Amino acid sequence: MSDNAEQRGLISALEAIANDAPDDGLSLGKFVDALGERAFGVILFAMALPVSIPFLYGVPQIMSLPMMALAAQMVMGREEPWLPGQFKTRTLSKASLTGMARGGRKWFGWLEALARPRLLFLSGPTVERVIGVIFLIFCASIMLPLPLTNSVPGIALAIAALGLLTRDGLLILLGILLGTVWITLLLFLGSTLVDVIKAFLASLA
Repeated sequence: MSDNAEQRGLISALEAIANDAPDDGLSLGKFVDALGERAFGVILFAMALPVSIPFLYGVPQIMSLPMMALAAQMVMGREEPWLPGQFKTRTLSKASLTGMARGGRKWFGWLEALARPRLLFLSGPTVERVIGVIFLIFCASIMLPLPLTNSVPGIALAIAALGLLTRDGLLILLGILLGTVWITLLLFLGSTLVDVIKAFLASLA
């Protein structure tokens, strides 16, 4: 990101990208380029935002595989993220970008304001590989076509990625804990949990 974007914060930078995006949307490659900073935390947080927002359809499917590719690169110990060409050409609509920025401000703005460097050993290169393995599991859950399988791990990944970005080990732990609890519930409760979620969503309709 530019110096001004860094001073505003990542969510403010996402709002600026959404405002400046052309009416026909923005390719994923141009979206990543607009973020500027080539750090896993920055890109994963930005991609996790639309994944974590409930009832925002289509975008999670666009984001899930690139997120998995980035998580795999973390496991391999790459210093900078890289996206294959087939992912860069995927298009994010202007409405999706706007929803992403609004959701980021609504759900994570306060968390970004509270983030600060602490428990720094959790944001080191060796531990980052372990975090990459955990992110791969979260991304696999996001790809499942079940209710809320994208939202909860997406929120967990966004929190942990924000922790990586700000070197806040407490946020990293919080995100990992949330996602791990969710994955554990899916594994042990399975269809029962899905039926409960479906009944809850039906009650909201």
